[in-house]
Amino acid sequence: MTTRPALACALLSALLALAGAGCAEARPPQVRDGDVIFHVSRSSQSQAIQHATGSRYSHMGMILHRDGQPYVFEAIDPVAYTPLQRWIARGEGGHYVLKRLRTPLNARQASQLRDAADAFRGRRYDLAFEWSDQRIYCSELVWKLYDRALGLRIGALQPLRSFKLDDPAVKAKLRERYGERVPLAEPVISPAAMFDSPLLTTVASG
Repeated sequence: MTTRPALACALLSALLALAGAGCAEARPPQVRDGDVIFHVSRSSQSQAIQHATGSRYSHMGMILHRDGQPYVFEAIDPVAYTPLQRWIARGEGGHYVLKRLRTPLNARQASQLRDAADAFRGRRYDLAFEWSDQRIYCSELVWKLYDRALGLRIGALQPLRSFKLDDPAVKAKLRERYGERVPLAEPVISPAAMFDSPLLTTVASG
């Protein structure tokens, strides 16, 4: 026969389990077109990017709505739209930081960003981090969308040689990608440079 204390304990356990499940399914952040979102990628190059740039975050994308739903337009392989919640879940620990222009976009500017995105959709990912449109990497995509659509340059370009290239993880990745001919003068825009841009402000994190 089940005693009252046992029933009370069972009820309490069930309530705690439900509360935990509710916390696990965190509400999606309130986003706007043009927001920039960062997380730690689980890709094989994530650690090298973090060590080279001194940044916690190794991947990023831009929020754009489609049919009323929020997506992250990102440079993976190929450049594509990923549903926001799936993008967040794909990052390490489900953690993200959402940033927004300090001066909010109007409807026309948001439309210009979507138009600019059409030109990059389907491009292959750029493993060599070259400053061309033939292939493209994550921070390059977001930087070029803002530059070409609105004339805004979020974060400063740096030559490859200015990063921390003596780190073992970075050295190994450079050797894998370039062999002995590392293009040290190649301009690069890093997630760190965009994350630290004074044009952006943090509006949410999870």
